[in-house]
Amino acid sequence: MELNQNTRQAIRIWVKMAGARHLTRGETGMELTNTVAIVTGGNGGLGQRICQALALEGVNIAVVCAQNIDGADTVARRLGKEYGIKADAFSCDVTDSADVTALSRAVTEHFGRLDILINDAAYNKSIPFSDLDGLTQEEWDRILDTNLTGPMRLIKATAPALKLQGAGRIVNIASVAGLSPTGSSIAYAVSKAGLIHLTRCMAVALAPNTLVNCVAPGLLEGTRATANLSDQQVQRASQGSLLKKAADKDDCARMVVEMCRTDTLTGQTIAIDSGRVFH
Repeated sequence: MELNQNTRQAIRIWVKMAGARHLTRGETGMELTNTVAIVTGGNGGLGQRICQALALEGVNIAVVCAQNIDGADTVARRLGKEYGIKADAFSCDVTDSADVTALSRAVTEHFGRLDILINDAAYNKSIPFSDLDGLTQEEWDRILDTNLTGPMRLIKATAPALKLQGAGRIVNIASVAGLSPTGSSIAYAVSKAGLIHLTRCMAVALAPNTLVNCVAPGLLEGTRATANLSDQQVQRASQGSLLKKAADKDDCARMVVEMCRTDTLTGQTIAIDSGRVFH
């Protein structure tokens, strides 16, 4: 939903009036204003929407990318200008443990705290399930290292800072490919299935101070998955869903915000796929 200028201005005024507050328990869940979030893959299509949705709540954001630091910096500057929050770009290779540790330290020192981790960074390559020869060990290792081990590294690195706030939040971005044998490759589906179970395991490990949940998007409008498809192709691909349409990345972003706000939901995975997969 596009916001008009008056609405944006009202939001900015409200955020400034709210002042600096820690996460506190309330009737509607956790107060997010002036908290700090790391969003990996924050310069991607869905990542940007997640950043915008969090910024709308007054969350200060570390926009994290693997290589395109200029793109991440553009996103950060836009967030600061449009929502009146603090936002900065950071580079991190999630397959490098030292890099991940350095990111956690840099963000915490830069913003003074860390409350939220969004694991959205991912690697994907289309390899048909039937093409086992095409599924090389190199591609398998790269996909699993980025999509599954990467989030594990980030969770371990940020857990102490999240616990320090007394109310940390972690949201992993998986895929419906992790709920059923579909998707661009066997390795991708397995990596996302692993991420869904990692969510459950980390919810146990980090309770009760940090809540860990997962969003599993299906086919989303306005992302790389649909960028090269015509409207007719998207419609055909969506016929298997109950709602007969592709899901919206804004729905995913709003679900991420709700998972950050909740004080009772943990270890859960919510599919945003217009009712295609049941689990």
